[in-house]
Amino acid sequence: MFRMFSSQPATPGMTAAEAIQKSAAGEIVVLDIRDGGEVAMSGKAKGALHVPLAVLRMKADPSSPECLAELKSGKPIAVYCASGARSSMAAQALGQMGHKDVHNIGGLAHWAQAGGEITR
Repeated sequence: MFRMFSSQPATPGMTAAEAIQKSAAGEIVVLDIRDGGEVAMSGKAKGALHVPLAVLRMKADPSSPECLAELKSGKPIAVYCASGARSSMAAQALGQMGHKDVHNIGGLAHWAQAGGEITR
């Protein structure tokens, strides 16, 4: 219950540092599921797709006609939000949609602390 106050991502498996390396190599899709206002205020991880949690099912479900091509690639997906709580929910939803290799890497701060670039 108090996991959201932890400095670590809620679902281990891939660290933000690993996600940075894999993203740079083009091996994963990084997904920012925060609201547009949050992205406008703080920027997003370099190379990340911005798909707000509210439209995740429409944009990430392979059976949806609006599914993004990047999310049909079969590549592993690294999801983040502000703290790791919403990205945990998003990771579960992505798994339910049939995505096999999904990782919650926590919040944007985890990405930045691991040396990841932020684009505005």
